[in-house]
Amino acid sequence: GQGMLSTDKLKNKEVINIFDGKSIGFVSDIEVDPKEGVIGGIVIPGGKGILGWFGRGENDILIKWEKVKTVGDDVILVDLGPQDVV
Repeated sequence: GQGMLSTDKLKNKEVINIFDGKSIGFVSDIEVDPKEGVIGGIVIPGGKGILGWFGRGENDILIKWEKVKTVGDDVILVDLGPQDVV
């Protein structure tokens, strides 16, 4: 493989948006591209409505893997600017 991260290692980490320094939430699920066998994105439960404009299913937030900058021991840093608001 291409050294794909174990999806288990990504779950339950806190996701911080380095654009504004805010916590978006905790990873609840991983989107994997079945064709490529690579991570397509991380899913964070919405629910709170703060980021309702990301909208996906039941308010879940999907962050594309290309927006993920760093995966640390406890946190995942993503870079979501205003242009990423769908």
